[in-house]
Amino acid sequence: MENKRSLKRGIQRWDLVFLIINSVIGAGIFALPAKVFALSGVYSIAAFLVCALVMMVLILVFAEVSSRFERTGGPYLYVHQAFGPLPAFIIGWLLMLTRLFSYATLINLMVLYLSFFSEAFNEPTIRILIILSITGLITYFNWIGVKNTARVSNFLTVAKLFPLAVFILVGLFFIDFNNFQSGELPSLADFSASTLLLIFAFGGFEAGLVNSGEIVEPKKNLPFGLITAAAVIAGFYVLIQFVSIGTLPDLANSDKPLADAATGFMGWWGGMFITIGAVVSIMGTLNVQILSGSRLPFALSEENQLPRFFGKIHPKFSTPWVSILFFASLVAFVAIFWGFMNSLAVSVISRLVLYALVCASLIKLRKSEPKSNNFFKIPFGNYFAIAGILLTIWLLSGTRSEEIIDTLIWTGGGLLIFGIHHFSNVKNLN
Repeated sequence: MENKRSLKRGIQRWDLVFLIINSVIGAGIFALPAKVFALSGVYSIAAFLVCALVMMVLILVFAEVSSRFERTGGPYLYVHQAFGPLPAFIIGWLLMLTRLFSYATLINLMVLYLSFFSEAFNEPTIRILIILSITGLITYFNWIGVKNTARVSNFLTVAKLFPLAVFILVGLFFIDFNNFQSGELPSLADFSASTLLLIFAFGGFEAGLVNSGEIVEPKKNLPFGLITAAAVIAGFYVLIQFVSIGTLPDLANSDKPLADAATGFMGWWGGMFITIGAVVSIMGTLNVQILSGSRLPFALSEENQLPRFFGKIHPKFSTPWVSILFFASLVAFVAIFWGFMNSLAVSVISRLVLYALVCASLIKLRKSEPKSNNFFKIPFGNYFAIAGILLTIWLLSGTRSEEIIDTLIWTGGGLLIFGIHHFSNVKNLN
């Protein structure tokens, strides 16, 4: 008899590469070039390179740790294996927060880009209707099966890379090198803040790991997918910032820097082309946020850390339908009531804490399984993990106290749910 609780492995190797690119290249690169330039000027290119280096260290750590697991859950499972149920729940909750607040950040930025066509999109009622309609559409594709979701993800990945590639290739012919005249060096605090902001643009690769239970040969394909996608993303990002600085003199004051830059060297049609590209790009990332985020309540219920009904699987589509509906409803609520920057801060802090704990998991797993070789193993893995922990601490030092308090409040809410569920289980056993 077939196990009703098993998920289908429908994500192939290149599906995974596209999925990771799709989860990383979203709204961030369409908005952050201006915000980072405002902090660090032309040295923002160095901030992009530093952030790319930080993320490559983390991705190598994730490549090794992820290759040890084949079940759905991603970083939640890694920390559960290394440190036990309570730290794992915190990671699972933080992972869900990153998906939740990333979604809110992205869909609000999508509405901002749509205002390129009409100011009507800034009307509160129109904004809410857009959020509900798009969330409903993406939820439907996730409901009807992971293969359909992977096909949508592949299409949206190609659709988002194409306008970015055109922006780079055309923009390189319009570079004004006078825009690269270096001013005074940014302060360490401003440079650190620039790099911290870029974590949002570079982060999100962990989303592809959550669906390990739906990936074909995850032990082989996860390391390949992570490293390949990271190389593509880093190349695109550095070139985009270079073109943005070289073609948009007022970059620091732009709300839609890529659209404004494209309008400058390609005219109104160029701005429209990039705006459409931004909307498609954000749609692709929103799709991945719900795909990965909706699997987290499912994974937590599998470990009996959330009620078992979150683990219910659709008899026809083999998708965790209760978990999908719960997460989709939650992201719609947060997206309506939270703004762009507030959502971004909680997402980035949650993500950095998650990265540090996964780095610590590599050290613990190597110690507890020293003779195992049935996984992708990086040279000097412990040193990479220590470097990853130190780098995340450095980046967290650039956050504001109110942003940390917001994150702690949301984490406390998760711990309250964990405590209630745990004590109700103990009571039922007694």
